[in-house]
Amino acid sequence: MIKKISKLLANMRIRYKLSILVVGTTLLILLVNIFMYYNLNRITRQMDEIYEGNITLSDLEDSLDTVQNSLAEYLNTKSTDSLNDYYLAEQQFSAMLDGLEKNVTDNQQKLMERNIYWLSQSYLQLVSETVDAKRGRNVEKYKDSFDQSGKLYTYIKSYIDSLNGYSFRSNTESYSAMSASVGYLEIMSTVMFIMLAAFNVMLVILVTRNITRPLHELSIAANKVSAGELESTPEVKVHGRDEVGVVTVAFNQMVSSIPDYLNRLRESLEKEQQLKEKEILMEAHLKDAQLKYLQAQINPHFLFNTLNAGSQLAMMEHADRTYDYVQNVAAFFRYNMSKNDEVTLAQEIELVDIYVYILNVRFAGDIHFTKEIEDESLLDVMLPGMILQPIVENAINYGIRDIEREGHITLSVYEVDGNVCISIQDNGIGMSQELIQKLLTGEYSDLSEEEKNEEKYEQKSGNKKTGNGIGFRNVIERLRLYFDGENNVDIISNGKDQGTEVIITLPYKK
Repeated sequence: MIKKISKLLANMRIRYKLSILVVGTTLLILLVNIFMYYNLNRITRQMDEIYEGNITLSDLEDSLDTVQNSLAEYLNTKSTDSLNDYYLAEQQFSAMLDGLEKNVTDNQQKLMERNIYWLSQSYLQLVSETVDAKRGRNVEKYKDSFDQSGKLYTYIKSYIDSLNGYSFRSNTESYSAMSASVGYLEIMSTVMFIMLAAFNVMLVILVTRNITRPLHELSIAANKVSAGELESTPEVKVHGRDEVGVVTVAFNQMVSSIPDYLNRLRESLEKEQQLKEKEILMEAHLKDAQLKYLQAQINPHFLFNTLNAGSQLAMMEHADRTYDYVQNVAAFFRYNMSKNDEVTLAQEIELVDIYVYILNVRFAGDIHFTKEIEDESLLDVMLPGMILQPIVENAINYGIRDIEREGHITLSVYEVDGNVCISIQDNGIGMSQELIQKLLTGEYSDLSEEEKNEEKYEQKSGNKKTGNGIGFRNVIERLRLYFDGENNVDIISNGKDQGTEVIITLPYKK
């Protein structure tokens, strides 16, 4: 039996073993305690019930005495208080009589209860007649009734005493039997506790031995491995499929794989030496790449310095228009090449002014650009860099470039409901609602170049127009990213030749 239990425990997880040890012993102790508690309560209730009848009979006798005494008190004093005491005593006595046996029976105790009940009923009738005669001033009747009730009172008390004695003798025998049961229960409880303790000790020994013996063998083998005695380290026996067994299997595999690992380590050291030689060569290439990167950084600065030199030369030769043009071109490139992740609205509008100036020099002032700013304090609002210039560029290239009438672009800044609104409006060829929807939802960026050219404003054949590389969709995405996913851009166009208005709404706090 013990071997079967030990074998069963060997294949269990350690947590299950400990759970069985703790939960099993706890449940056994709990079951024994429940058994003892139930039997003790049962015996206690039975012992209480044994003498409950005697207590009831004693209470009935006391109630009878109270009725007789209150009657006598009333007859002597004829006071209202004594009459109330009598009525209360009579009601209490009548209520207690309801618990007695009333029917014919063969049981001696029940038969005596029946006699007491009917004698008491007759007694109560005589007592009631006595009180009525007393209140009616019928002296002979109440004296006769009182004498008869006194005799019945004596008979009832003797019956109650006899029944109480009979019941006490019977209950004494039952009490002796209950006492014997309690003694037997004590012996049985002691035996059960001894058996439970022995079983718990055996279970603890089995569980702890099942856990510690494989660990002891594993620790001996581990000490040999740590001392470098790989050749003399035997394979550790696996006693079960618990956590210790899994660790033992892994330990045996590790010991057997250590020689192969040492060989692979030697090979890796040789490869590492080769990698170091390659690393030196890579460092040389990296330095060359760093040099080229520095040269790439120098080129923008060289461009700015060249433009500045050109502007100085134009100023020295009194070519003021050339000087202004070169200065604006340099400022435009400097703004594009700088880290302009976050700028003010004033800086963005200044870049638009520079851009329009450059184009007007190029196209002989064909671009008519006006600004309408409601409040200069609105220009302090922050937004991502390079937002307005791409929109103005699209309005020029795809809105007013090829129209026959004079092209106008208006940039307006105003406040609506605590927000700063930036409007860029042209009087160009307009835009279809389908194209507006595709631009706002990002579907336009998924079209091919031919499809885009077909959907853009009506263009002359051969005039393929492109933006500055930033793109309208990029402007929308950067605004949404900057303002936590809010939709800040809206496009309004009433159709062909009706112009286009782009409205950017920015949150603003003064």
